[in-house]
Amino acid sequence: MQKSIIYKLLIFFVTLQSFSCYSQVLRKRTTLLMGGRFDISIVAKDSLSAEQNINEVIAEITRIENLISDWKPDSQVSEVNQNAGVKPIKVDREVFELAQRAIKLSKITNGGFDVSFAAMDRIWKFDGSMTEMPSAEAIKKSVEKVGYKNIILDSTASTIFLKLKGMKIGFGALGEGYATDKCRAMMIQKGIEAGIINGSGDMSTWGKQPNGNDWKIGITNPFKPEKILAAIPLKDGAITTSGSYEKFVVFNGKRYSHIINPATGYPATGLCSVTVVGPNAETANGLSTSMMVLGQTEGLLLLQKFPQYSCVMITDKGKVVKSKNFAYKL
Repeated sequence: MQKSIIYKLLIFFVTLQSFSCYSQVLRKRTTLLMGGRFDISIVAKDSLSAEQNINEVIAEITRIENLISDWKPDSQVSEVNQNAGVKPIKVDREVFELAQRAIKLSKITNGGFDVSFAAMDRIWKFDGSMTEMPSAEAIKKSVEKVGYKNIILDSTASTIFLKLKGMKIGFGALGEGYATDKCRAMMIQKGIEAGIINGSGDMSTWGKQPNGNDWKIGITNPFKPEKILAAIPLKDGAITTSGSYEKFVVFNGKRYSHIINPATGYPATGLCSVTVVGPNAETANGLSTSMMVLGQTEGLLLLQKFPQYSCVMITDKGKVVKSKNFAYKL
């Protein structure tokens, strides 16, 4: 289960210049972190302060990555994975609580999202090399080690135990959303009045642009990339997009997404992209990814359990569908 990095769907309307009448400057830096692209924009009283705060954001994201990365061998999550079927591993409280939230989402979606997706065999190829679908047997085998119900959490000891050898947990883009939220909270606590942390399309925003306007995030239709579907004003909130239009295969006229349902091993079908808007990026990302897997009908039912969040979906056929509480003009 992956989250597509779709910068064509999220157009970042930010002008990098000083507004002397507001005595504030906006500075932006792009870097690679957590296996993806981060765009960090900070509004501060002067350039030096803005750059220093960007450095602090990068340091915080790096700290989080070193805790939760499932591909860095010395991270706490990697230690949990290396001891699958062997013993519980004590982790920092924030890692434990992130795992708790991920398992809760796994339960709510009945495995449509599954934090143990990292154990899936990558039998689907989206690089143009696939000429036929994998067999039903191969698909079933690919998810044998996936199953959030086999994760044992001990809150008192702050340990995570994976019951089956070969199991793995991985936070994926959920971790990127967590990192953007964490950095936003850190900056607000420091008194930094405005900014955007954009982790591979997971955006956490706060405050306003130096000219007094809300931040605006543009969403484009992948079938009509020259047109903006909506320009969403955000002051204190988050927006994430999960999608598949860049990576998919077609067999017998049916389109199969690179986003795999961890409960079945089959790719998601029906939706091309899902954009979710709400208070924080971690939850928004978990919802957008899950809704891609669950499809339009079940996805909208899931969203009803999170009334602070709204969405706009684009189906494989190009139809635009929005939740009833989506408050932005299309």
